[in-house]
Amino acid sequence: MMKAGRTLIVIASGLLLAALGFPLYWMLIASMTPESSLFASQPLLPVTLSLDHYRALFDQRDFWIPIRNSLIVATATACAYALARLPMRGRGFLLALILAVSMFPQISVVTPLYLILRELHLLNTYPGLVLPYVTFSTPLAVWLLTAFIRQLPRDLEDAAMIDGASRLRAARDVVLPLAAPGIASTAILTFLYCWNEFLFALSFTLGPERYTVPVAVMLFRSRYQVPWGEVLAATVIASVPIVVLVLTCQQRIVAGLSAGASKG
Repeated sequence: MMKAGRTLIVIASGLLLAALGFPLYWMLIASMTPESSLFASQPLLPVTLSLDHYRALFDQRDFWIPIRNSLIVATATACAYALARLPMRGRGFLLALILAVSMFPQISVVTPLYLILRELHLLNTYPGLVLPYVTFSTPLAVWLLTAFIRQLPRDLEDAAMIDGASRLRAARDVVLPLAAPGIASTAILTFLYCWNEFLFALSFTLGPERYTVPVAVMLFRSRYQVPWGEVLAATVIASVPIVVLVLTCQQRIVAGLSAGASKG
């Protein structure tokens, strides 16, 4: 009976994995299918594959530029240590204020941010994208890291300070290594947000030299045609950094997200 139950679990898991993985497989296959055959009936295992769409991305559209731009602007910083450890009056109010920043819909702040960036001559620049991204990603980073650091054992930090270490050294040598899983998971979530962000990137960039990947892919379409092969190829390429990042750091992601919910 137990063996039959395990078999059913394995079969159900396999079906679920196939359902989740099939769209990714089909996207990869379609990105290597000639444009003339893209909307024709295709077998699950295609016979003819081509890299023409990928060549067109880099030879005709300079797709390296939006990839470079996305990598540059997909960064953020966090300041959770001071909020979690140092005595600070009104810390709860400050955390609530930081969280409130993220509650405003992006569309409601696009126009004010555009006017500010225009006055500062930051439109169509890297800082002009990084600053809004930091504004909206910092609340997530602060709250995740604050919750994670609060559950770390305080005894180790206190012991280091009793032995003569300053608070800065205790934070560097004791808290930072222990917080590595939380920092990794927060950094990856922030990177994902910035990599996939579309509205700010579309509003604050004025030319292809500063387009990020989502904006560049959206603008592939012409007046009379959408080059679906190139769109799919660009989607595959844009997914590669995320897949590599998650597969490389999956243990830290799981450890960071689960540890924040437990009592240290």
